[in-house]
Amino acid sequence: MTSNGNIRGGTTLGLAGFTLLALLAVKYPDRGIFDEHREGIPYVKGLPLLGGLPLILVNRHRVHDFATANFERLDALTITMSSLFSSRRISTIDPRNIEHFLKNNFENYVKGPETQQAMHDLFGHGIFNANGEEWRVQRKTASLIFNVKNFRDHFTSTFVQKIQYMCANILDSAAETRQAIDFHDLMYKFTLDSFVLIGFGVELNGLQQERQVPFAESFDVCQYHTSWRVAFPLWQVSETIKSVLPFGADVQFHLRRVNDFAYRIIRDRRQKVAEGDEFQDLLSRFMSMRDKSITDQVLRDMILNFIIAGRDTTAQALSWTFYMLALHPRVEAKLLAEIKTHIGDTDALEKVAANAPLFYEIIKKDMVYAHAVLYEVLRLYPSVPANLKYALEDDVWPDGTHVRGGDYVAWSPYALGRSAKVWGPDAKEFKPERWIDPASGELHRRSQGMWPAFHAGPRVCLGQNLATLESLVALIMLLHRYTFSLAPDQEVTYLPSLTHPMRDGVKVFVQTRT
Repeated sequence: MTSNGNIRGGTTLGLAGFTLLALLAVKYPDRGIFDEHREGIPYVKGLPLLGGLPLILVNRHRVHDFATANFERLDALTITMSSLFSSRRISTIDPRNIEHFLKNNFENYVKGPETQQAMHDLFGHGIFNANGEEWRVQRKTASLIFNVKNFRDHFTSTFVQKIQYMCANILDSAAETRQAIDFHDLMYKFTLDSFVLIGFGVELNGLQQERQVPFAESFDVCQYHTSWRVAFPLWQVSETIKSVLPFGADVQFHLRRVNDFAYRIIRDRRQKVAEGDEFQDLLSRFMSMRDKSITDQVLRDMILNFIIAGRDTTAQALSWTFYMLALHPRVEAKLLAEIKTHIGDTDALEKVAANAPLFYEIIKKDMVYAHAVLYEVLRLYPSVPANLKYALEDDVWPDGTHVRGGDYVAWSPYALGRSAKVWGPDAKEFKPERWIDPASGELHRRSQGMWPAFHAGPRVCLGQNLATLESLVALIMLLHRYTFSLAPDQEVTYLPSLTHPMRDGVKVFVQTRT
């Protein structure tokens, strides 16, 4: 009798639970449970009770195209989606809104607590994960190395030397053997070697290594892992479970390797300073601050934050640039003509490259189409294809959208660059000419809201000019000397991460120009 009673009681509870879930599913048919619609904002419909979380996870591999498709399907520049376990996110590609929260109402939008927590293990309190005074101090300190003299003399010559090594020891050989190379990996080595030398005074010699630099391998793994945390609200639960499994320590191994790299740079620098050596680079600026809070941990955070800016974004921009040039021979021919016009033949290039101030001035004043090519690549393949902020107080955007304090606001430079509503019917075409004024022949710059490739407002990228210079030095020297053709049977696409890396690189054949 007791057994039958327990069965009936369990059945009753089960039916009651099912009925409750069914009623809740009717009330929340396309959004997270207990979440209400936001009036006036087009929304992406999700699953009952779960909202958009399953859609986000299923489309993780194509997250930027998923976002683009949502804006197009809803025929809107501002949309929202409700997801279980996640704070409300309002996404926009309206240039007016982007400029509003990144520039005009900057103080109301910060790095949110969920984002900071997800990124803390890798980036700590570094400049990309900091708010307020902590961010301002780091930005002011770092800005001291970004002056005209450094750009004209030191930075340009460093980029030239690294490219010359690459040509003599890697690309000339690839041209002779006709073996395909991974251009994406090559650009990562070039930018890592260049920035670690410029920023921290260390000759890493990644270009001399056949395999990927161990630090770089681990840094990439940690970035992918961090981006997963930002996307998946239950990352803490999943990581707790993984930590007790045999393969759960993999990420921790890579994080230790990244930390060891940074701390070794700091340790070596302290020893050299103690021996009387003097430096004027990024690391020295931070170490010379008269602040007891500048510990090795703080320096470690600074190093890793600036490496993602100095290595990843420029390497990706160059990789996508040469990929697009390989697909668009008309653009490549026009760019090569500009290079030959303002640089000359091979002997002339060698003379210009040996004179860093002259090379810098030619790039700055004469290479209009080269700039247009780079800007167009960054319009379609922005190095930071998506980003998030957190609203501290209620706000109303220029398009009339009401934002509540505690909302996360997202913008997608990737989707923005492909929007016909913003860039016209040819938005998805690769067309560098859109950046040149047909009347004057000069560069036609766009607003930061329309082209947030280097962020906008007070947090606009400190290294924008550095990245542009490095990209154009590489573009001019490599295109002048070689033709690059895509190897067959490869899919070139992105890997979802904090930046915009290629998933499997891009394999190219190299041929010396005659």
